[in-house]
Amino acid sequence: MTDDQTAATTPAIPSIALSDGNRIPQIGLGVLRIDDEGVAPVIETALEAGYRHIDGAAGYNNEAGVGRALAATGYNAGEARRSLWVTTKLRDSQQGYDSALKAFDDSLSLLRLDYVDMYMLHWPTPFDWRSGETWKAFARLREEGRVRTLGVCNFLPEHLERLHDETGEWPAVNQIELHPTWQQRDVAAFCKEHGIAVEAYSPMARGADLAAGDGAIERIAEAHGVSPAQVILRWHVENGTIIIPKSVHAERQRENLDLFSFALTADEHAAIDALDGPTRAGHDPLTFTYA
Repeated sequence: MTDDQTAATTPAIPSIALSDGNRIPQIGLGVLRIDDEGVAPVIETALEAGYRHIDGAAGYNNEAGVGRALAATGYNAGEARRSLWVTTKLRDSQQGYDSALKAFDDSLSLLRLDYVDMYMLHWPTPFDWRSGETWKAFARLREEGRVRTLGVCNFLPEHLERLHDETGEWPAVNQIELHPTWQQRDVAAFCKEHGIAVEAYSPMARGADLAAGDGAIERIAEAHGVSPAQVILRWHVENGTIIIPKSVHAERQRENLDLFSFALTADEHAAIDALDGPTRAGHDPLTFTYA
């Protein structure tokens, strides 16, 4: 396929303006629970499908595989690199000023990149709080031009306020578990009030929400001739949320980008809003630590 043909078949993915002046593609590929050997072909098919946003983490133990894929496809340098958004995250065990700087050097080497677009605190670990001093290391990396945007994951309003009190900054992005049956409206509202973009992981509750609402999602999908997954992802897009659905299958990757040929009606959107519930699919930020 020629470059012109590739451009013609690549979907136009909207970008979200961040408080630091950068823009992040609204749809990305998550690579959690893909082993280091298996992740490279997954990223290669995603790039071919039109993804220009890869969401990774040191704790996923597959940064080397991500780096191999970026090098093999040429997305680790030049104009192709500038078209791609790459996120990675610090292991919780490596929080702290000096340890964060060393961990970032290791991640950058594995990813085979000169910079990453976003570096994130993975969990707030309030029971062993080191986010303030870690953020100072993050700010240094940003000043050096090796990180463009600083973000956090799984931070509740109390954690965001504590980080702000210690550093004078709000993160540009807060990546949280968010899906129709766990909408975290209080967290999302706090983020909006403070100019923090919301990024949803587990945007379909690891598949559990596909049958949510006694078939409500499936009925909406049938009305539009799309899949239940596309309905949920479209709901996120219409909310202005950044999403990072994971799929190792090329066909599903393409489907997860195909969200702009239909729109939910006001009633359909409200019906999904009404699915909010009290149960998360993942971990509690007050007690959990990852890697």
